[in-house]
Amino acid sequence: MRLKILVNTLFALDIGTRSVVGIVLEERDDSFHIVDLISKEHKERSMIDGQIHNILSVASIIQEIKQELEKQHGKLHRVSVAAAGRSLKTAEGSVTIDISERSLISTEDINRLELSAVQNAQQTLLTSDELKEDDHYYCVGYSVLHYRLNGEEIGSLIDQTGKEATVEVIATFLPRVVVESLLAALKRADLEMEALTLEPIAAINVLIPPSMRRLNIALVDIGAGTSDIAISNENTVTAYGMVPVAGDEVTEALSSHYLLDFPLAEQMKRQISTEELLTVQDILGFEQEIPATEVVEVISPAVKRLAGSIATEIKRLNNDSSPQAVMIVGGGSMTPTLPRELSIQLELPENRVAIRSLDALSGVTLADSIEASPALVTPIGIAIAAKRAPIHYMSITVNDHLIRLFELKEMTVGDALLAAHVSARQLYGKPGLALTVKVNGQWITIPGEHGSSTTIILNGQEASTKDRIRNRDVIQLRFGKDGKDAKATVMDLVDGPSSIHFYLDGLPITIESEVLLNGQVATMDTAISDRDELTVRQANTLAAAIEYAQGIQNTLSSTEALSVKWNGIKHFLKPRPSVYLIDGREITGQYILQDGDIIETRQPTPLTVKEIADELDILLEARAEVTFNNEPVIIKKQRATVFVNGQLVDLAYEVRSEDQVEFKSVSDAPIIFSDIFSFTDFSLPAHSASAYRLLRNGESIRFNESIFGGDRLEIRFE
Repeated sequence: MRLKILVNTLFALDIGTRSVVGIVLEERDDSFHIVDLISKEHKERSMIDGQIHNILSVASIIQEIKQELEKQHGKLHRVSVAAAGRSLKTAEGSVTIDISERSLISTEDINRLELSAVQNAQQTLLTSDELKEDDHYYCVGYSVLHYRLNGEEIGSLIDQTGKEATVEVIATFLPRVVVESLLAALKRADLEMEALTLEPIAAINVLIPPSMRRLNIALVDIGAGTSDIAISNENTVTAYGMVPVAGDEVTEALSSHYLLDFPLAEQMKRQISTEELLTVQDILGFEQEIPATEVVEVISPAVKRLAGSIATEIKRLNNDSSPQAVMIVGGGSMTPTLPRELSIQLELPENRVAIRSLDALSGVTLADSIEASPALVTPIGIAIAAKRAPIHYMSITVNDHLIRLFELKEMTVGDALLAAHVSARQLYGKPGLALTVKVNGQWITIPGEHGSSTTIILNGQEASTKDRIRNRDVIQLRFGKDGKDAKATVMDLVDGPSSIHFYLDGLPITIESEVLLNGQVATMDTAISDRDELTVRQANTLAAAIEYAQGIQNTLSSTEALSVKWNGIKHFLKPRPSVYLIDGREITGQYILQDGDIIETRQPTPLTVKEIADELDILLEARAEVTFNNEPVIIKKQRATVFVNGQLVDLAYEVRSEDQVEFKSVSDAPIIFSDIFSFTDFSLPAHSASAYRLLRNGESIRFNESIFGGDRLEIRFE
């Protein structure tokens, strides 16, 4: 019994910088057979760095390849293509929200946070590229880098409470213009895009299967104008990159050295590996025969520059280190000495840098007419990758607007909202405005009402941002309502007025607290505005009660101020406060009154003349404490006299409020040596003829010289 082999014909295009390759494959169960392959170079420079710059010219080449293949294989309607991997953009984004008033209790809350972080990454990308419209890029996927709670990394935000929550993501974007130009060129060639893949994904998928991706390997696809790089490690593809130098660098070196037209120089480069003696004709018409060894020496500097650029980018993508091995594919990979130069730049053994041709592809066979070459790895990879992991596009309706999405992954409602430019902020109603009020010197914030969430309807059923979507799905958004602004009255922020009843010198008194709004008395139902200041003035201390009760009873006043004359100038003394007692115990102004307190007032004791002089800083007498003949002596000298109501009084006299007090200066003469005799019993000896000396601190002094406190005075007879 013969097994039936299932055959499925595939058509793929590799639209490169220098040429376009068309491939017809047959999928036979688990293997692929390359039935036919045509390669045509562009007639003009219509591709630059993987981007179509002349759609008409590229469409013309595609049309020629399609027509030639159709002669052998019948009508071709659908084709798989690749977008240049160098077009991919990545950006990081984050979003932080305040969760002090609520916890994140559902997965949908987290999903919407992630969506907002992706939009932040998109905005970061647009800012860095100086773009003004946010519809230039498709988001083709994102990964969460970190969840953070109050700034600290955390495994999950579900059901967490705290001050703020943060989500950090890294997102990948594909320029819309790359895809749209591909579609436009295919449409002009009467072809429909069957599937889309990315060039680096295509090459790495056929050369480095998932089982090998635990190894740190670099794949380099060297074309004509650019060299694409993909890095694998830890079971995944970790990075993509590109350097804008490739095979043309070597061709230009040959063209300049031998004065060759560029196409002839390109032909010469391809013959280096197959011919020992190369025959070329320069632009002046002279024919030359050149040994291949000489040509290798000529291109050596260009090869070293190319290897250096590729090695530098590989290290940058691989955390500044060399990978374990490097695979080279593409037409430029056959440049002589390139693998050896690359191994030197990366400090790898020569056998760790190798050109990989079609023999590295398991399950792929070629028609007899097709010659195996490393240049065919990427075109064949595009066809196989587009079959195994195709990127289709779908049409989705969001709030009656039709959008197109490319299925680079499992597409979700969130992806559709991103493509439709629905801001994450629109998924929640705006919170109401808060009120900020100062209450008794402290600022407090009254939050506004939270807005309600937007309801997502997918094909008539309520859905979340993580729900899968399919072609022709319809999404409707019922936008949430904005929260109400915060409102408050005086009674919401402070307690009502309180009253205290007490007795002062037998007089019953009742006092109540006052509520002041911006300095004015307010009622409890007064509405509060933003930035208002609310103060409760409590009259519950003795000092506050006395201030409140002023005028009710004269005894509540302090004693009257006294006036004093000093050298003809009137001075007023500070009044002495009354003393207040409860059960005979003196209390201060900060005493907190209690209901039913009985307070008695006691007038302050009268001031003495001495206390008045001290308060006015009047010196009544000068004093000097000295020793005289080793005995301590206090010398006093009156500086002022005190008269009360015209009568001389002593310093202990107590002054009444009606008294007239006057201080008069007497003398400001210094204390001299002779003053000592007024405060001692010393007298000179009867025999006055005896000689003597007056000493101050061991030094001679006269009777009329000044002395000071602390001096040692002496009369020494000789």
